Amino acid sequence: MNKKNSHINPSLDTEYVLKEAEKLVSRQLDHSHRRRFLKQGLTLGGLAMLTGCDISDNSSVESALTRISGMNDRVQAWLFSGQLLAPVYTESQITRPFPFNAFYSEDEAPVIEAADYKLAVSGLVADKREWTLPMLYQMTQVSQVTRHICVEGWSAIGKWGGVPFADFLKLIGTDLNAQYVSFKCADDYYTSIDMATALHPQTLLALTYDGEPLPRKYGFPMKLRMPTKLGYKNPKHIQVIEVTNNYTGGYWEDQGYNWFGGI
Repeated sequence: MNKKNSHINPSLDTEYVLKEAEKLVSRQLDHSHRRRFLKQGLTLGGLAMLTGCDISDNSSVESALTRISGMNDRVQAWLFSGQLLAPVYTESQITRPFPFNAFYSEDEAPVIEAADYKLAVSGLVADKREWTLPMLYQMTQVSQVTRHICVEGWSAIGKWGGVPFADFLKLIGTDLNAQYVSFKCADDYYTSIDMATALHPQTLLALTYDGEPLPRKYGFPMKLRMPTKLGYKNPKHIQVIEVTNNYTGGYWEDQGYNWFGGI
């Protein structure tokens, strides 16, 4: 995944800058049918009215986009249902090979020794002990065949197996009224999600892919699999899980992507 270019040339005339701003917002909004009413209501004048910004220069356009993105996150959170399931598919529909995707090349994916792996948990949880892979493998496992949807415009169907994240959070005595669950990963990636998504029945601590231990390129030894979220919200090579009321952002979110990231 390539970084977005968030800089707009200040020498461009205002009309062109506003049109470019509309394109950026539209790309973010178009990933969910549920949010299309926001896109349809966005006009050059509407951008200013919705944000209260003087959109005549680069900094004001960036401010406007940030406010629109925040509004988009709030609407998605309001629309999100903790029980509404993403579509599931048959194994015959699995995309083979399932694509590799990251902000680095496949041969740069972290190499983690299974015997040395320990998952750290912190924050608003009662049990802060570290978890080894054998401990995680002993928990009840489920599987799902669901679609991964990338913000870049492609999608693929895969079979993921692992521990329902809600079961894990309850087992470690999580404060389920906390606002966020954040993740730090071995590839220096980080992100955070809302508690409602963390408790969704299809959110998995994925330990396997297509019935085999999770391959390195897909996030060994563990990734978070959320078919209700866009791909960049699904962290790989997870090392630390923190339950918190402090907003911690994310690798792509801190560069302008929507934080909620729902599909």
